[in-house]
Amino acid sequence: MASSSTPYSEELTCPICLAIFSDPVILFCGHSFCRECITLSLSSQQQCPQCRTPVPTQMGHFHLTTNHILKSLAEKAKETERLKRESGKDEVSGWFCPEHEEKLKLFCITDQQLVCIICRDGAKHEGHKFKPVKEAAVSLKAELEAFVQQVSCDNVSIEKIATTQNEEITKSKEKFQQLMTQISSQFKEMHQFLKKREDEIKEELKLKMKDEAKKMSENLETIETTLSGGTELDKKVKLVLEMTDSEKFLKSWAEENSAKTARRAFRPRGTSFKVVNSSLSLMPYESHLQFFVWKEMLQVIQPRAEQLKFTTKGPAAVSVDGRSLLSACEQCQQYQYVQQPTSHSYNSYNYDQRQTYSDNNYYRTPRKYDKHSSAFSSNKFTSGQHYWEIDVGQKTYWEIGIEKHFLKYDGSTYTVFDGNGSKGLFHGSPKKIGKIGIYLNCSSQELSFYDADTMTHIHTVTQRYASQTLSAYLKIGNYKDNYPVMACWY
Repeated sequence: MASSSTPYSEELTCPICLAIFSDPVILFCGHSFCRECITLSLSSQQQCPQCRTPVPTQMGHFHLTTNHILKSLAEKAKETERLKRESGKDEVSGWFCPEHEEKLKLFCITDQQLVCIICRDGAKHEGHKFKPVKEAAVSLKAELEAFVQQVSCDNVSIEKIATTQNEEITKSKEKFQQLMTQISSQFKEMHQFLKKREDEIKEELKLKMKDEAKKMSENLETIETTLSGGTELDKKVKLVLEMTDSEKFLKSWAEENSAKTARRAFRPRGTSFKVVNSSLSLMPYESHLQFFVWKEMLQVIQPRAEQLKFTTKGPAAVSVDGRSLLSACEQCQQYQYVQQPTSHSYNSYNYDQRQTYSDNNYYRTPRKYDKHSSAFSSNKFTSGQHYWEIDVGQKTYWEIGIEKHFLKYDGSTYTVFDGNGSKGLFHGSPKKIGKIGIYLNCSSQELSFYDADTMTHIHTVTQRYASQTLSAYLKIGNYKDNYPVMACWY
């Protein structure tokens, strides 16, 4: 674009490229343009870009006349610009106010522009603050230097964040590749297991089919051999019977010793043969193949769900293996009798306060009635990723997770607690969940809950845990619903 300091800069500027004319030409309508600019413009539309007047052609070509006066002025203007750039002189001293033709000696701080002395006293700048040009330049430079310093510091901070973000992107990509490889590897193991079992079951079926086909083929061969002999005898006897002459008939019969022998040896065998029926079967693999193979696959899948063992100090009973938790019955509101574990069942525990025992296998402990009983797993989690499942069955009150971070069910509503507060889930009438899956990621400190029957995600809690050593947490209600809550072992 032409400099504003060039005399008549607007008249020497091409309307298309907005620069000083280069080889200007004039159209019949009187408007001028750079030769190259107007040639490109007329190639798409045959009219003046400014006034839209059609431009005539001569034998298919546009007649473009050079504007010599404008060309001369444009070349002088370019030369003036070149000399000013080479001299490096401050052009401000040569700037004049376009309105008053006075030198621009002042800088209006309010409007942030150069003005002359007459402008300062005019109504347009009434009440504004002014500084001499040099003083304003020093002040503005100082402000700009401070601003540049601030921008530089901000850019350094942003650059650090950008570097960190790039590092995180790289980490994310590496983690993505790692997870992709891990997924492929684990699915490959399952595919290999399934392919192996498929081949084994098919081979078993082939062997059974081969054995059964052999038995049926041998039976069929015996039947066909007997049938062949009977057919041959039938033909011979029928040939003798076809003779009408009595003497000839008897003579032929007397000479056919084989026929007579076969008649004496013939015994009906039509009822002695039995069809060997097909008994081909794979037993449960025939009707429940997927289920049985899934059960087999559980034995090779690693890692599996944690095998939790619970301990409790409340009035609830824990099974011998620590897997199940049973609430105290209503009769145990004041006293509890506990038999020392002797077998893997709840029969190891007795809560009938009407009984008295002097046997050392029982001890009598007075307890106050609690509405709830809590338990913690003896399994401790300090790092890594862990998953376990709890079968809540028909229990009408339970809390499951880790301490202060858990999912609660009170018989009608599901609520999640994250240590700072609670959040209701499943607005409306939720489906009763019978088995809860809990996933704990110690590194990201995420605790997720799943419907373990369908592996549907319920909710995820992300929170800083107060303790670095975590345990599975379980609380149940000591109500009439005397159902056990059980950790699932696979």
